[in-house]
Amino acid sequence: MNTAAALKTADAKPLQFPIPANVYAETVVSVKHYTDRLFAFRITRPQSLRFRSGEFVMIGLPNAEKPVYRAYSVASPSWDDEVEFFSIKVPDGPLTSELQKIQPGDTVLMRQKSTGTLVLDALTPGKRLFMISTGTGIAPFASLLRDPDTYERYEQVVLTHTCRDVAELAYGQELVANLENDPLIGELTHGRVTLYNSTTREESERMGRITALISSGKFFSDLGIDKFDPETDRIMICGSMHMLKDVKELAESLGFVEGSLNEPGTFVVERAFVG
Repeated sequence: MNTAAALKTADAKPLQFPIPANVYAETVVSVKHYTDRLFAFRITRPQSLRFRSGEFVMIGLPNAEKPVYRAYSVASPSWDDEVEFFSIKVPDGPLTSELQKIQPGDTVLMRQKSTGTLVLDALTPGKRLFMISTGTGIAPFASLLRDPDTYERYEQVVLTHTCRDVAELAYGQELVANLENDPLIGELTHGRVTLYNSTTREESERMGRITALISSGKFFSDLGIDKFDPETDRIMICGSMHMLKDVKELAESLGFVEGSLNEPGTFVVERAFVG
């Protein structure tokens, strides 16, 4: 794990291509590489940017006449004065092959509209909120876990994070470990947030796909909690397409109903990208 030095000057590096119209051009503030597959970075926040915690934006790089854009969940909460992202590295990916090389002072492009289904307003009121994630699908939950509104609406929050290897769990572990020291929401989170990790390839304390752990009942017995109940529980799902499908089917079999901003329900799924 290594961290690029934080930006010490407001001067961004010179650009090879002009900035397209109607996009934000923001400066990279810091970069942290967790593994050879995962990294996080923070950029300056445009003053006019407004988004709900849990939404995603389209980002790209000013490295071509027509830049490539991809959907990225905003990992920072809506009140943060910077914008954070958590990304996978794809060696031949049209965007991530270059994005993984960014350094403080570089420029990242961001389209001006945010959207997404993983927002609190898409759910009806409940007592427990389950955030089910794999890989970089944890990013929108990093935003929601740092939003005071989450704790106004729910008594308990359970975050699951499943990755192939142990080192890939570090981002979520850091996130939850830092919650209680957060100056804005620290007191709200005390004793109310639980992190449940598992790995699917490297041997670890807890092995298995999250759907198998839930279906077998091990998930609930490990945590000492009651099984899912659509009367009191709400579920958010983000990650690999296979996991999305399986957890969605599981939720519906238990009587949960998919929600949206237009018609809030008891669970929501983000289909904009594969985490």
